[in-house]
Amino acid sequence: MARDSSDPTPIESRHELVEFIARGCRPADEWRLGTEHEKIPFYRNGHGPVPYAGDNGIRALLDGLARRTGWEPITEGDMPIGLFDPVGGGAISLEPGGQFELSGAPLRTVHETRAELESHLADVKAVAEPLGIAFLTLGMSPLWTRGETPVMPKGRYRIMSAYMPKVGQLGLDMMFRTATVQVNLDFGSEADMVRKLRVSLALQPLATALFANSPFTEGRPNGFLSARSNIWRDTDADRTGMLAFAFEDGMGFERYVDWMLDVPTYFVKRGDTYHDVAGRSFRDLLEGRMPGLEGERATLSDWANHLSTVFPEVRLKQFLEMRGSDAGPVPMLLAEPALWAGLLYDRNALDAAWDIVRGWSAEERQALRDAAPVQGLAATIRGRSLRDIGREVLVLARAGLKARAFRDDAGEDETRYLDPLDAILARGRTQAEDLLVLWEGQWGRSVEPAFGKCVF
Repeated sequence: MARDSSDPTPIESRHELVEFIARGCRPADEWRLGTEHEKIPFYRNGHGPVPYAGDNGIRALLDGLARRTGWEPITEGDMPIGLFDPVGGGAISLEPGGQFELSGAPLRTVHETRAELESHLADVKAVAEPLGIAFLTLGMSPLWTRGETPVMPKGRYRIMSAYMPKVGQLGLDMMFRTATVQVNLDFGSEADMVRKLRVSLALQPLATALFANSPFTEGRPNGFLSARSNIWRDTDADRTGMLAFAFEDGMGFERYVDWMLDVPTYFVKRGDTYHDVAGRSFRDLLEGRMPGLEGERATLSDWANHLSTVFPEVRLKQFLEMRGSDAGPVPMLLAEPALWAGLLYDRNALDAAWDIVRGWSAEERQALRDAAPVQGLAATIRGRSLRDIGREVLVLARAGLKARAFRDDAGEDETRYLDPLDAILARGRTQAEDLLVLWEGQWGRSVEPAFGKCVF
């Protein structure tokens, strides 16, 4: 997330929280794609992590990008912590360990997403290369310990860092050592949101397998194809997971709000100050009884910020955010929005996808989610492997994109962006498994070659 919200409009009731999310409903001709990806910076000389400060640090990178692009700084105190495009709506932000994130503008097509990504990478490389900085196309930093990983100067991250060890074993690894690609998608109504949420939650383990790309930690295989995905299983059970309640009768905006009201809050921001209220529910703030902030009432910015601090496999705000995939090279970054646009933005594809998953129980969905980071495409549900399910799902996604009929200047539609996923399914081997073969053979059981091969 590029920056915290700053809308001081007071909230008087639970109904206003529901209405805030419901305002995300849009007609189909206004549906857009917002693609986000994180990339881990390193120094080409020595393969060390990049700190915030210094002539060749993250701050210098942000300053250089601001000069090159004209994007405006996002600051905390006197320190730039991101950039935003006042014209197009995109933004650059810093994750806790310096992961450099592009939060893409809401765009109509994957073709536009490709142009946005190419422009962004060209700008980043132009500024980063003179600084000796490059970026990994992996879902987790493969070499450095947590202690060797730099810390970015953001107030919300200090609060989260103190709280994470109280609620899970791997939350700090999530914050400082992982990288993802996500896509945000719109919905037309409450019922449309529920159908899309259920389908995408059930199929998120498939995305985890298809995009699995984080097999190394601290210089050796970590036992997973997507260690990033596995880390989320022991981060904070109160705010992560497969949202079993989303499949229950009565699911809608109100049910999600009721869940959010009881999820512990991290912070309340007033002015430039982050007040640490970690562990207290949003209900306390709504009712004016937050310890240390007694009498302070919730605002729309408090609610928007709180919505951004839960991390289920699919997150609901005023749009739906797909969260199951590891970061990867450019073709995979474009495959992410293509997959979900094809499935969720075409009614026939969405209904057919629901037919695939509708009979799965909460226990079966959870078992599949638990297996996918380890087994990848070999994980099974009801006797079917994710590879087999993936073939069927990719046919639907391809048909959905074909029906959208958005063509680029060369006359090609969006189905081309699914080709990398079809190739993975055809050979039955994930990116992570390819990397493990290299590690065992050509790389001589070293991850150092990844800093030459797995880069943008």
